Amino acid sequence: MAEITAKQVADLRAATGLGMMECKKALVETQGDAKAAEELLRIKSGNKASKLAGRTAAEGAVAQFTAADGKVGVLVEVNCETDFVAKDDGFTGFVKLVAQAVADGNPADVEALADVATASGETIEAVRKALIAKLGENITVRRFVRYTTEGRAAAYLHGAKIGVLVDFAGADEAFGRDIAMHIAASKPLCVSKEQVSAELLETERRIYTEQAAQSGKPADIVAKMVEGRIRKYLEEVTLLGQPFVKNPDVTIEKLLDSNKASVKAFTMFIVGEGIEKKKEDYAAEVAAAVAAAQG
Repeated sequence: MAEITAKQVADLRAATGLGMMECKKALVETQGDAKAAEELLRIKSGNKASKLAGRTAAEGAVAQFTAADGKVGVLVEVNCETDFVAKDDGFTGFVKLVAQAVADGNPADVEALADVATASGETIEAVRKALIAKLGENITVRRFVRYTTEGRAAAYLHGAKIGVLVDFAGADEAFGRDIAMHIAASKPLCVSKEQVSAELLETERRIYTEQAAQSGKPADIVAKMVEGRIRKYLEEVTLLGQPFVKNPDVTIEKLLDSNKASVKAFTMFIVGEGIEKKKEDYAAEVAAAVAAAQG
């Protein structure tokens, strides 16, 4: 068999994005056949993707896509295992590719998104697996939202960790982006008090009632204290009730009224929110390794 040259290895690495040793081994196995080696690496990289699938991916990034006319807006979250990979150009490019695919393909869910074809003709799933093979980490598309609006969609990204998409009407994109930025900073639960769940409101009311009762005041005064606390709570957790971050003297509701604007809905993604991150005990791992070596 002919000797495997450095150029062959370099060319295969450029074509696949995989490590030098992996490429050399594939060329040796296929007796220098570059096409067969590339096919072999694709097969192996698929296996590598499945082996990594059980590892926790709680880092990552959010990305957005907004159509030029504002009628379609998309927000996505894609996860990986480390912040280092989250900053890799290949990973950040993939997150943007996912947002574009959601906008173009309008998939029903994350499972359907996997089969959406990109501009290159590859599916999102194929691109994802290739990226896993290249970067060596589990990468998952966690969630997305897609708005088709009669008004406009606007988005705001706070770095790559917090993203907000807003469906609004009656104002320009800059105004909508200001609202999205406010949501990223103040983190309301919903648009209006009518959208606060009865269960959540009842829990807060019960807590406030117990707290107020400890004051020893008459029942009618306690009832007024509770209602005052409930009003304050609703102002804090609803978008309309919050003071605007750029001008705290004005609530979002008044800001919208003065601009003859309205907000129909919003979605906020915070990277890794709700994902339990694995805690590494490196001291225990080292101790176990030493113990194993000694005996």
